[in-house]
Amino acid sequence: MSHVTEPRGWDPAPLLERESEILAIHRAVDELFGVSDTGSPARRGGVLTFAGSGGIGKTTLLGEARRHAADRGCTVLFARGGEQEKQVPFHVMRQLIQPTFAALSDQERRDVLGSWHGIVAPALGLTASAKGRTAPDPQGVRDGLDWVVTHLAVRSGAPVVLILDDAHWADAESLGWLAAFAARAEELAMLIMVACRPDEIPSDAAPLRALMSRQGTRPHELAPLTTSAVARIVREALGDSADDVFCRECWAITGGNPFEVVELGMKGRDRGLKPHQENIPQLRDLASAVKGSGLIERLEQLGPSTVRLAWAAAVLGNAVPVGIVGGVAALGDAQTADAIDQLHNARILTVLTSVQRKEVVEFFHPLIATAVYRSIPPGVRVGMHGMAAQALVDDGHGPTAAARHLLEMHPEGDPWVVQQLRRAARESFSAGAPDAARRYLARALREPPEAEHRAEVLFELGSANLLHDPVTTINQLRTALEEPSTAPELREAITYRLAQALGHTGQLAQAAELLAEEARHATNSRTRLRMQAEQFKWNSVRVDEENSPARSRLLVQFAKRIVGRGLAERHILGLRAWDAALRGEPVATALEYAE
Repeated sequence: MSHVTEPRGWDPAPLLERESEILAIHRAVDELFGVSDTGSPARRGGVLTFAGSGGIGKTTLLGEARRHAADRGCTVLFARGGEQEKQVPFHVMRQLIQPTFAALSDQERRDVLGSWHGIVAPALGLTASAKGRTAPDPQGVRDGLDWVVTHLAVRSGAPVVLILDDAHWADAESLGWLAAFAARAEELAMLIMVACRPDEIPSDAAPLRALMSRQGTRPHELAPLTTSAVARIVREALGDSADDVFCRECWAITGGNPFEVVELGMKGRDRGLKPHQENIPQLRDLASAVKGSGLIERLEQLGPSTVRLAWAAAVLGNAVPVGIVGGVAALGDAQTADAIDQLHNARILTVLTSVQRKEVVEFFHPLIATAVYRSIPPGVRVGMHGMAAQALVDDGHGPTAAARHLLEMHPEGDPWVVQQLRRAARESFSAGAPDAARRYLARALREPPEAEHRAEVLFELGSANLLHDPVTTINQLRTALEEPSTAPELREAITYRLAQALGHTGQLAQAAELLAEEARHATNSRTRLRMQAEQFKWNSVRVDEENSPARSRLLVQFAKRIVGRGLAERHILGLRAWDAALRGEPVATALEYAE
């Protein structure tokens, strides 16, 4: 989705009682320019992390950091994790990098990325993946991203500040890259700032935990506001006449959470609430409408069309074009505009402008988005995810954007769902995100696919699992071979991959037997030769082969009849050269076949 360039539409809490955090930010930015408390002229980067519960003010603090860094002339790269987008591979990386390339033509992007274009462009969403393209090694993609960000840092001529908000919702691929790249921040004079909710870090998010405690340092933990800070916010919202008892009650109700304090003050101002002790009962009623069930009750009072639009926005996630949100809500343009106005006035969501100059919908705060999403009836939510997937594909956003919605749908044997998930898997492979590809293919298999495509999906999923879980790969590929009416080319590919899986798990004899059986039944001479070449390969590394001299004699006969016209023939000639060397044949013989 688009990276939003304008700040959120909610009124943030004043930066009260955040002096130590602001000082740390200013010092870190100063060090990017070679200014430090010690007077050392060396430019120095690093990592600065902030932790705290939802609504505690992390986004406001990072917003101040963005403004300060930009005012000092830094190049600022910004991204935000999303609760609904955390399964989309490289979602955060695309937010960081895409704005830099938004105004460039495809040729200019190729010129900037150079030889890394084919590797990193699919991951960054700068180009569609080519069908049949070899999937890059994930480490190679991370290396390419290192180069891209390093190149941007050097090319900009200004210190770079990379900011990630809501990191607990960042996708695994981006987090893995960022945690590894952080080690280079100091040498590049780059500042990385990260904020997250520590109690919402997934158990398997080891890279984020490592990043938050990098080099043994603890993150800056944002504390709730004190009674005096809450009183100041309340009086700015409701007037200086607010009495101390009323202000202390505001603190008690909100627990000093800045977001809740500001929301409560704004709601009180909208209702004309007098900030005096006798009005505390009304204050408590008002507070219940700020979050949780009270927020949902307030939303429901706005009417069914407005509720549907809020539901659609919660399902789609951050920064989705207005037209798509209205379409998923099944509203016309006029109804959509009216609903957005009501939701904006209720401080639930707003419309911002993306780098593509499109109007996009975003919630005032992630806490609101979470509450709205969880309030959607399960059946309706599943249906809306289906509508969202179709709308995103129809609007040209591609299968990967739709795939996260397809994962939320109930299996119904829909061929379109299987097709989109398989396409999303191919795109994920091309982007160097095999984990995401496995998720999509596993879900496609549960749909399930039509009978004539089941072997294909099993083959794709088995291939995806080969290095991750070869034992599962063996089971999936054996099942694929048992499927009736499998096309010869597909059967050949399945057999080849299954032999690999057997070989990788030490079952060399089984791999050789499988290939020999397929060679005997092959009706195509090319397929038979390929199976025999593979059989020779696995037999050549077996220590338990009972009759290796016979295999060598057979290899001699094969090698005499071929000239190396295809991969299988060259494979056999190479094995013949290797076998000759192992058995002490004349050097000239081994070299002849090797050449």
